Amino acid sequence: MDKIKIFFKSNRILVILAVAAIFIGAIIYAKRPTTMILFYSDSCPHCQNVETYINENGIKNKIKFEEKEVAQNQTNATLLERKAKECGLDTAQSLGVPFFFDGQECLMGDEPIINYFKALK
Repeated sequence: MDKIKIFFKSNRILVILAVAAIFIGAIIYAKRPTTMILFYSDSCPHCQNVETYINENGIKNKIKFEEKEVAQNQTNATLLERKAKECGLDTAQSLGVPFFFDGQECLMGDEPIINYFKALK
């Protein structure tokens, strides 16, 4: 027990720096930016509704998100499935586009996604 006290007394600054580094690391990790993704297909009319709303309302100036086409890109389709699983969706059922992942929540369909963007105003 005395050795521990002596260690902490003699290395007080190191211990304080180590604890501070742990807390700062935890804060940075918790606040790391989440990648938001809009999954779409070029042939999807509902996707076009979302794209029109995004363009007419300057949504890309309000939030940053990636756009990933899934009909022609299997890597993007696999990512869509992974994000749906993160949201607890049953991927055995068909997943549709447009599909928006905001880092925590999944939205599927043009109306829910447009309503999400409307709430940003």
